[in-house]
Amino acid sequence: MNFQHVIDKVPDYKVFLTVDEMDESTRKLAEEFPDAVTVFEAGKSRDGHPIQCIKIGDGPKNALCFACPHPNEPIGAMTMEYLSRALAEDKALRDELGFTWYIIKCADPDGTRLNENWFKGPYTIFNYMRNYYRPVGYEQVEWTFPFEYKEYRFDKPLPETQVLMKIIDETRPEFMYSLHNGGLCGAYWYISHDLPELYEGFHNSARKEDVPLDLGEPETPFATEFAPAIFSLNGQDEYYDYMEKHTGKPPTLDVGADSHTYASSKADCVTLITELPYFFDPRIEDQSDSDISRREALLTEADQSEAFFEMLEGLLGGIRSYISQDNPFFKLMDPSSPARKERNEAQRKWAMSDPEFEKPAKGSQVFSSFVVSKFYRGLSLGLAVRTCEFELERLAKEGSNDQEAITKLKAVLQEGLRHLRQYTDELERELNYTVIPIQKLVRIQLESGLLVSNHISKNR
Repeated sequence: MNFQHVIDKVPDYKVFLTVDEMDESTRKLAEEFPDAVTVFEAGKSRDGHPIQCIKIGDGPKNALCFACPHPNEPIGAMTMEYLSRALAEDKALRDELGFTWYIIKCADPDGTRLNENWFKGPYTIFNYMRNYYRPVGYEQVEWTFPFEYKEYRFDKPLPETQVLMKIIDETRPEFMYSLHNGGLCGAYWYISHDLPELYEGFHNSARKEDVPLDLGEPETPFATEFAPAIFSLNGQDEYYDYMEKHTGKPPTLDVGADSHTYASSKADCVTLITELPYFFDPRIEDQSDSDISRREALLTEADQSEAFFEMLEGLLGGIRSYISQDNPFFKLMDPSSPARKERNEAQRKWAMSDPEFEKPAKGSQVFSSFVVSKFYRGLSLGLAVRTCEFELERLAKEGSNDQEAITKLKAVLQEGLRHLRQYTDELERELNYTVIPIQKLVRIQLESGLLVSNHISKNR
């Protein structure tokens, strides 16, 4: 089936929708198409916000699509905003694909609300980092499914994760689309099954929108590369083995399995993830040889990471006693995290383990190690600033007169803002980036999902 007529109709979205706007759009869709669309409350978030699930069509196969399992990744919410309407409007499309669709536009409404200050722009590196939020692993919807492996056990799924578990249990989906995106990268994909007949279509979906493939260092070093920028979906057990191999001991874990692992235990489910950037620099696809080895690039990245988090510890060390346990912004970026130190150790040993790393690094790999990694570290500076703001707001609400705490928190807040501004100014000078229009990103995610669902419909 040629889906171009569906892809061409994606609106020229200028901003991301808030949680309330998504809920209102969902309500209107059900009112407009009562014969095709049913909306039900699949559960509630930790803060009590209803999680709306849209059921569309009545095909013999089931598909589950959910966006914002990581709340700083709203591209997928816009993809589901469009797909839900396209399916509701187009009976021929529903019939051709042959699915009953279960669509959740926002799997983590509480976390998504904490990102909304950058959803309407301006889309600058500073504004993104200043207003960024991502929960710690054990509070991420995507990574809190039950998990047992070797000596490790995790059985504390979040209420939001339990929503997805219940739908998976009841529908046994044959296609699942967990919608994610990166920040500074190119296009790349994870897929649970090796389906080589789809890969050129994935690549073309990005090429048509002038979005490059991400050809730098892989996000998941132990994943199998099926094709350029297309990787196997791996579970927490593979991560456990990778860390154990390169550190000589079981890893420090505080998370569970991912949605793919859970779904594959219930059905023969093909899971897709399409990762896309907000910001793009052409060096992410540079395949020329650099003048340093890949090993040197990876080891330098590890050194820079250690230095950054030592700086962050110096910034926050004096206010640790004022940071409350319910501060959402501190948990992920805690510079003393044992898991982060273990990952750095594993990266060093991984880089030293294979003679392949002695070869010259590609330009894209150097860019990943030196600049992309710097971008992602910088997100912790934004979280540090928000950590201070949270505590100052808490003290104000309590009517506290603890002047020592207030003075220290305000001082670290100002110092953090200075660091953040300096850091993002440096990135602005180091990068030659463009902001990719939301419409292009939605088109790529949409086409990738349609390619997989159509393949399943016709071949499985």
